Amino acid sequence: MQLNSLKPGEGSKHASKRPGRGIGSGLGKTGGRGHKGQKSRAGGFHKVGFEGGQMPLQRRLPKRGFISLDRAFKAEVRLGDLKQLPVDTIDLLVLKQAGMVPQLAKRVRVILAGDIDKPIKLVGLVATKGAKAAIEAAGGSVAEA
Repeated sequence: MQLNSLKPGEGSKHASKRPGRGIGSGLGKTGGRGHKGQKSRAGGFHKVGFEGGQMPLQRRLPKRGFISLDRAFKAEVRLGDLKQLPVDTIDLLVLKQAGMVPQLAKRVRVILAGDIDKPIKLVGLVATKGAKAAIEAAGGSVAEA
């Protein structure tokens, strides 16, 4: 087999439709556009969501909620998940390497969910009041940046 002899499989490619090329093409005369109306004209189009002057659906519905732009850079880790890590000093890089937080994360918060029995040291991470108390009760410490 040579690179210059490669061809697509039989029947896998179809000739594109050529509207307005005579009655035999199946798309002659009106060229598949039907008769009259805005969509039949050259350059006849309207913007997406336009409803002929009626108030569009996306304007009729109320605005709702708020999506923070920095949500991709924040992450949360459960306290119970930290005891699975083989190291005692935990920082952002350790959590990223373990796959516990996304690579984009810049701020990580440790929340009180689960329990911890080994002493760990959090460096550069934020812990909730309950999580901080649980870590210190287990003999660990929290050094927030």
